[in-house]
Amino acid sequence: MKIGFIGLGNMAGAMIGGMLGKGLANAEDIVGSARTEATRNRIQEKYAIKTVGDNRQTAEAADILFLAVKPLVLAEVIDEIRNSVRPECLIVSIAAGRSLGWLKEAFGREELKIVRCMPNTPALVMEGCTGICAGEEVSGEALDRVVALMESFGRASVVPERLMDAVVGVSGSSPAYVFLLIEAMADGAVAAGMPRKQAYEFAAQSVLGSAKMVLETGLHPGELKDMVCSPGGTTIQAVKVLEEKGMRAAVMDAVEACIEKSRSM
Repeated sequence: MKIGFIGLGNMAGAMIGGMLGKGLANAEDIVGSARTEATRNRIQEKYAIKTVGDNRQTAEAADILFLAVKPLVLAEVIDEIRNSVRPECLIVSIAAGRSLGWLKEAFGREELKIVRCMPNTPALVMEGCTGICAGEEVSGEALDRVVALMESFGRASVVPERLMDAVVGVSGSSPAYVFLLIEAMADGAVAAGMPRKQAYEFAAQSVLGSAKMVLETGLHPGELKDMVCSPGGTTIQAVKVLEEKGMRAAVMDAVEACIEKSRSM
């Protein structure tokens, strides 16, 4: 099975690294194309895969073809490769806001095997979270194969396409919200005299550990919060301030704004 990547940016690199690291593909099974020679050389040196400068060459070779380019250039790329994609090829798009219907229309084919995925940047450290939906032409076996590939660099879940914009809001874009939280927590510690590098380490590790507790204990986040809030203690005072400042509503509004933007793209 030959796996092709059109676009070899950070996300594609993380995906390739995960697939190779988990033994789901060998380097000789992967071919990728990118616009710049520098990018091609970097990926080739790091992962020992074949890289080319012609997207059509990648499309012709692939049994599974990942479209790992930005939404704004996706139509241009599809126009370039549409006649090079073999009928049996499984196409996987990671572009936000581009529906299965849009992809079919762009390719000009009704009988096209298409899967939409929305990974996020923690894939770069093998802790990604990916939402996946598939067209009717995609078999259960083919979908399982895509899920396995996506789980090579984190967690992956199949969702109905109507929820893909929600995936963007709660997962695809949300690392930016968490980075803001970490930065703000560290700023508070710096204001109290802690060196900045140390403050970032304390804040980031606390977020990492807290997230792991949610995933591994199975307890409701509210229950975990209550476990930290001792009567008359320091934590409940901090929580009170966050509630007064509208943190919960601000985060919900941010996620909703992200979802609406994704729907309008």
